Formats: sequence, structure tokens, C-alpha cells
Amino acid sequence: MSDVETEFLFEIDAELREPNLMIGGVPDGSRMIAHVEGGTFEGPRLKGIMPASGGDWVLARADGSIKIDVRAALTTDDGHHIYTYYGGRIVMSPEQMSALGDRAAAEALDPSTYYFRTNPLFEAAMDGPYSWLNHVVAVGIGRLTAKGVAYKVYALK
Repeated sequence: MSDVETEFLFEIDAELREPNLMIGGVPDGSRMIAHVEGGTFEGPRLKGIMPASGGDWVLARADGSIKIDVRAALTTDDGHHIYTYYGGRIVMSPEQMSALGDRAAAEALDPSTYYFRTNPLFEAAMDGPYSWLNHVVAVGIGRLTAKGVAYKVYALK
């Protein structure tokens, strides 16, 4: 078995609509829905926009971590649509968690002091130029921004 190798795919900046839709306490924790308002992505092999097309079904768990459940669309600069979906985790201190209600305060948090990871998968047209994404398992390293979230996304080789 060899070490894990990655290839940089793109960086994505996602804008999330405010306010979030707060569901509240559910059996597994506290649920809210963050709607994707828009965004952009860019990398060596693809770039484009993230249209207002999806969201994150966030679950704040009893252990203090946040479970991510995202479904969204990407539209490339040459007009192709890609569906992306991913789970993930955010783990931060209680003090950092309290900043999540204030986007400027959340952006000011040093990303090296919290854990924000995702595992994107993709669906692209089989006869299109991005069909190679159908065979990619990716990892994303996230950070909080004033408009929502940003990720650097890498394909596992």
C-alpha cells in the first residue's frame, strides 16, 4: 500500500443565504439548512459558477461536532452542469462555535485552529468533457468566510 496522493482540482467560494433555516432540536442534534446563494470555482481543469441550486443540511451533533450534508450544482464556464454532493465534519472549540452566528467573526477564525473537511463526489454527463469527474473521489479542506464557506478540493489519485 502506498501513501495517499492528491491532485488539486479547484478552489470554491460558496455564498450562503442568510438567515439559515433553523429546524431546531431533532433526535440526532440540532438541524439547520443553509441555502447556496451562489459562488465561483476555479482550478487548472475546470472553472465556473455555483448557481443558487442547493444547500447544506447541517446537523450540530451532541458531541460538539458539525455534520455536513451538501448537495449543489456547478456550471462550468463552457456551459456544462455538474452535480456535487458531499458529507463532512467541522470540529471546533465551543468558543469558536459561538462565532458561527456572526460571519465576520467566523471569517476571522484561523482555519488552522479548527477541523473542516469534506468528501466531494461528482456526477457529470457521460458524453461531456467533464465525465472524468464521475470517477473521482475528492477531499476538501474548508474555511469559513464572510459570505459563507470556501474549500480547496483535491482528487485522490
